[in-house]
Amino acid sequence: MPTVFQYLDDTTTMLRQPPLDAVRHAAERVPDLSGKVALVTGSTSGIGLGIARALARAGTHVLLNGFGEQALIEQLLAEFRSQHAVKTAYSAADVSKPAEIAAMVAQGERELGGVDILVNNAGIQHVAPVDEFPIEKWDAVIATNLSAAFHAIRAALPQMKARNWGRIVNIASTHGLVASAQKAAYVAAKHGIVGLTKVVALETATTGITCNAICPGWVLTPLVQQQIDALAARDHLAPDAARTKLLGDKQPSLEFATPEQIGATALFLCSPAAAQIRGIALPVDGAWTAQ
Repeated sequence: MPTVFQYLDDTTTMLRQPPLDAVRHAAERVPDLSGKVALVTGSTSGIGLGIARALARAGTHVLLNGFGEQALIEQLLAEFRSQHAVKTAYSAADVSKPAEIAAMVAQGERELGGVDILVNNAGIQHVAPVDEFPIEKWDAVIATNLSAAFHAIRAALPQMKARNWGRIVNIASTHGLVASAQKAAYVAAKHGIVGLTKVVALETATTGITCNAICPGWVLTPLVQQQIDALAARDHLAPDAARTKLLGDKQPSLEFATPEQIGATALFLCSPAAAQIRGIALPVDGAWTAQ
């Protein structure tokens, strides 16, 4: 008859070495969002595309938005339909223009049946000292990075309320929690996104609608890769050294987050497990904001 110590030894071994099938099953498990419709702004590349793909894997129909060559757009639409068997559509709406945002939300309702999940991801950047910051650049960053989210939420919220279900995920930034010099408009807009997220969460707290923000640090996207390449060329660095230098000042992990990781985070916030997560600003930043 086994002793207590043998049971403990067996249990410890099981805890140390979970069955491989169980590990694979957990890694492959995806929330079922079949039949839901997601509008993801800025989703033709980078973080937005990573989020759109994650939602499509969960069965969500997707309205893509962003800039890109027509051939690229058609390729993405075909990818979503063939790989994930979901319905897709595309809007070329300029999210700095409120009328185009309203038309995009209406398109989602008309072509896909509604907007259940709204991901406000589109963003731009301009870097300059405050006293040299061009007024038109300030206005453009605020319009795209902050006002666009307000206008999209305002347009989508009534149909979410009618169904008593919705998920709003705002892509803020570590710069919604802390600041960096020469990024006045970006930092102001992303702090505004965090504040807007909290207000919407409070106003929908007794409904089936949630609103949360994700605050990525450095994420390896094509635009960031361009910064790495430029840094390497300017300082005569090897690619790995340029990556480390770019990360070193801000992100203690010295590792980039990936669009896939941001996508998985957004998917979690849309899942039933996150139904009582409301109004948070969730960093995915390699300990940037832990400092």
